[in-house]
Amino acid sequence: MAVTIPAGFRALPLSAVQLSLAAVLKCGQSFRWSSYSLPSSPAAESSPTHEYRLCLRDRVVCLRQSPDYLFYCSVFPGEHLSVQQEGVKNEETLSWLKDYFQLDVDLVQLYDQWSDRDQVFNKLKSRFSGIRMLRQDPWENLVSFICSSNNNIPRITKMVHALCKQYSPSLISLPPPAPSENSTQGPTTYHSFPPPSVLAAPEVKSTLRALGFGYRADYIQRTAKMLVDTHGSSISQSGLRENCEEWLIGLRNMSTEAAREELLKFVGVGRKVADCVLLMSLDKREVIPVDTHVHQIAIKHYGLRASKGKGTMTPRIYEEVATKLADIWGDHAGWAHSACIYSKFPFFLFMPPFLRCFSPRI
Repeated sequence: MAVTIPAGFRALPLSAVQLSLAAVLKCGQSFRWSSYSLPSSPAAESSPTHEYRLCLRDRVVCLRQSPDYLFYCSVFPGEHLSVQQEGVKNEETLSWLKDYFQLDVDLVQLYDQWSDRDQVFNKLKSRFSGIRMLRQDPWENLVSFICSSNNNIPRITKMVHALCKQYSPSLISLPPPAPSENSTQGPTTYHSFPPPSVLAAPEVKSTLRALGFGYRADYIQRTAKMLVDTHGSSISQSGLRENCEEWLIGLRNMSTEAAREELLKFVGVGRKVADCVLLMSLDKREVIPVDTHVHQIAIKHYGLRASKGKGTMTPRIYEEVATKLADIWGDHAGWAHSACIYSKFPFFLFMPPFLRCFSPRI
């Protein structure tokens, strides 16, 4: 059957069991994706139902999904691109997509491996598919999870968008993908994520507090200043990032322990936040962010002995749980941890394990 490609989009063959945009983009790994409902088509049940958009530093990436294809396009500000330039830009977007979603990893094969190693996972794997970890920009990832302390996904999302609007110039304004006759929704203005040098200024604290960041405003500004003072704010040779951002990316080449030690030096970064950044942007796929819910699961299903007391998450308990589950699930234990939680607790679909621990409402 011939695939119907949305106008302006390109098609990448990719099964939804390898990537579920609906789950991965709205579950609390990244907080800047916008989601738009598309008109339903009774005659085409496999047609995309949503469009997802993310603003990078020079373009807005738009994604749609059918059961067998990922559709993508980029929108650029200003000048009209030649056919040759458009082809180059589309190849750049495709390369970014493959990296961002880590499409080199066969998720179906991982599900099979985890099922062989873990009977608990084997019983649950059919409930959710396509749950994979993103490979995010470490700077954005770090700031976003500093914001996650004692917080919930809608509020973190609001804060991150406010941060970008305040400190990044507008890149482009786009109308919704398929406005209806009764729709009152106007164009959306997109802003990229600001670099460390912009957030390092002393006045950032008071501005972010006025935007509702509370004590996290101080954490963000001080962390940005630490990065700039130690590693520099000059544009790197790549011409895309500041030197301090390149240094953060370089943590991917360090051991897990060494990279964690560097992250823990920043203000507002404890073990859970550091482990989220290690897992979601620094290629440490074996890392498992631990909370009290994960601790309880480890006790109930994986033979970890219950500790005395009121269940306080001590460093010793955290390490015991993380080590136990990593031994069971192997090199991609952090991925398995997320997939298993989604499968076992579908009502937590929009509050994943590494964020539930930050939300007093759960």
